[in-house]
Amino acid sequence: MTGWTWEYEGYEPADERLRESLCTLGNGYFATRGALPECSADDVHYPGTYVAGCYNRLTSDVAGRRVENEDLVNVPNWLPLRFRLRGRPWLTPDTATVLEHRLVLHLSSGVLERLTSYGLGNGRALTVRQERLVHMADPHLAALRTEFTADGFSGELHVEAALDGGVTNAGVERYRDLDGHHLTHEHAGTAEHDTVWLRCRTRTSDIRIGMASRLTADAPVTIRHARPRTTQRTRLQLVPGRPATVDKTVAVYTSRDPAISDPLYAAVARVGRAPAFDELLRSHRTAWAQLWRRADLDVPGEAGSILRLHLFHVLQTLSPHTADLDVGVPARGLHGEAYRGHVFWDELFVLPFLNLHFPEVSRALLRYRHRRLEQACTAALNAGRRGAMYPWQSGSDGREETQQLHLNPRSGRWLPDHSHLQHHVGSAIAYNVWQYCEASGDTEFRHTKAAEMLLQIARFWADAARYDKVLGRYRIRGVVGPDEYHDAYPDAQQPGLNDNAYTNVTASWVLTRTLELLHGLPEPRRRELAERTGLDDEELDLWDEISRTLHVPFHEGVISQFDGYGDLAELDWHRYRQEYGDIRRLDRILEAEDDTVNRYQASKQADVLMLGYLFAPEELQGLFARLGLWLDEETWQRTVDYYLHRTSHGSTLSGLVHGWILTRARRAEAWQFVQEALRGDIADVQGGTTGEGIHLGAMAGTLDLVQRGLTGLETREGALWLDPVPLPELSSYGLSLRYQGNWGVRLRLRHGRLEITVPSSDETPIDVRLPGRAVRLEPGETGRLLLPE
Repeated sequence: MTGWTWEYEGYEPADERLRESLCTLGNGYFATRGALPECSADDVHYPGTYVAGCYNRLTSDVAGRRVENEDLVNVPNWLPLRFRLRGRPWLTPDTATVLEHRLVLHLSSGVLERLTSYGLGNGRALTVRQERLVHMADPHLAALRTEFTADGFSGELHVEAALDGGVTNAGVERYRDLDGHHLTHEHAGTAEHDTVWLRCRTRTSDIRIGMASRLTADAPVTIRHARPRTTQRTRLQLVPGRPATVDKTVAVYTSRDPAISDPLYAAVARVGRAPAFDELLRSHRTAWAQLWRRADLDVPGEAGSILRLHLFHVLQTLSPHTADLDVGVPARGLHGEAYRGHVFWDELFVLPFLNLHFPEVSRALLRYRHRRLEQACTAALNAGRRGAMYPWQSGSDGREETQQLHLNPRSGRWLPDHSHLQHHVGSAIAYNVWQYCEASGDTEFRHTKAAEMLLQIARFWADAARYDKVLGRYRIRGVVGPDEYHDAYPDAQQPGLNDNAYTNVTASWVLTRTLELLHGLPEPRRRELAERTGLDDEELDLWDEISRTLHVPFHEGVISQFDGYGDLAELDWHRYRQEYGDIRRLDRILEAEDDTVNRYQASKQADVLMLGYLFAPEELQGLFARLGLWLDEETWQRTVDYYLHRTSHGSTLSGLVHGWILTRARRAEAWQFVQEALRGDIADVQGGTTGEGIHLGAMAGTLDLVQRGLTGLETREGALWLDPVPLPELSSYGLSLRYQGNWGVRLRLRHGRLEITVPSSDETPIDVRLPGRAVRLEPGETGRLLLPE
């Protein structure tokens, strides 16, 4: 890697899936994996294309049960472009001699460059150079330029380009027992002499998909339709040393798009208007340059290069084009089919970064949640609860999409999945709503959609809490926390745990913040809300009481992950590391041994410690104080130590959270976890998972680690609060922010000195608060502050 490129040398079939994920190109509307255009889907290659929000639901027979799953659909493949010499087989790196192979991902311009030299025998070679883009200015366009250069021979090269509707969802091996045939009614046709089209629809969601392709070459183009493909062919006359070029331009629309009458008509019309490749490339580069300015993050060295790659993939999944869509935050980006493209709680790690660069995107992602508020209220009602019970996994319409069964690849057994009990997703949504409003100053959203969501989430927690006369406190039973390993007590007949500390503390926070928001509403708006929801003072008084008396268990002087955690057996960590090496998925190892992780003090990822990720030390102490509990620095440090030694880090989020916490708790150990978070996907530390899609939350979280974690940045009480921590390995960095209408606020930390520049504008001054100091900066002003040792 270099500062602005990501490169792979040589052809390595075992690495192709990983490279395809990390070389995915997208624009927030759709994305295409970095597969080689001449290769079809097989055990090595997987050329997937995914349109944001395009889901389909199918039912499969699994382990003797009928199981329904909704998936992000692998739409028709626009990439195919293969080539051969006359009378010879099609050339691929798996079947021909590869003399040279190089992939270069240009982060600054969003272009994937590929160069392959095929050996043809007798000193002859064919060099193939390609440039690929998924257009960042026009979200419906993509283009592929291919240059063929002959070395040591002249002759005719046959080139075939296609749109392929015969694709399935088959990118994740453990899902292959499930039905992955999502497309039907494939039809193809010709629009112009150089343009073909393909249309189809999804089988149950009935989303119509239109795709059109224009092929430009220095030779005549012929067309052949053979359902489910449409093919364009040309014959190039190659002369040694003289490149022959073929350009393929594609447009994609679906019936979910606004301002169209028909997706096929829109695709044909758009590709017909599209300029030549050079002009497309120019406007594409300009759009990317604008994004980089708005999301500028300047970190030196290897860490900076990795962070830039992470930012690149965040922007490809959630760009300004996302602001026009009804979509959530897919946990694995638009890069693959793991988790079936579902929306979990990963926005908790993504929105805090977007809030300070692309607040319009954050608002759209929260609108996705608001549009599904009624569905969440229906789910709560069906469960015998009031308020809104948001699903752990969400897709098209907001119903619970968590699978009923999951496969343990170690044992080959299908097991019940109880992760739908992770009701803390509601608190994550409330947290994101609050953070967005604080960072953006969006009063209209705060008074309307934010108030409506927080009210119903708070109502759910209040109704879920039950008073325990013995404890004299409220308790929340039958949940699963962020850890995910523990979904029941040992030998229990029913799933669920009692008084998960993270769940209860965040529920208290939701109730407190909702009361604060409601009390701050204009009286007419508050009356409207109360009339529509049946809210009264008695209910608000109950919320206040519960927010102060929720039970948070302790044991051995540390916060218990849940009630009874301290009674579980200790795991022989040394034995399992000696025997298995990588024990990140300890739950699968134990289940294959006919044991269960529910018996042990062993966590998959940060659970209690997530509290230190969400809340600054002072705020976390205040939350415990409201609950009538004492949480001093010594108790928190003991809690951090306790769980550090009992966590297997089976999630890419775990290293991120631990690194974030240790930057303030124990800086000497923080860098190890920060590095793990940075390398999670590029090194595929989970062993094959990155090839199924990148981990978007972890990528965005590393960006936010610099933006908020190291700077101690908070947006509250109408001010920017800063409390930088000196992490030696990342002691110099710069970033720009968009804060409450002020574009391009620049922060730079260097050698213990903090510099803040507010660009000239007609906006109001920014109040900056540091420990023991307050500064007001006018637009056009720069503040330089010396930080304490």
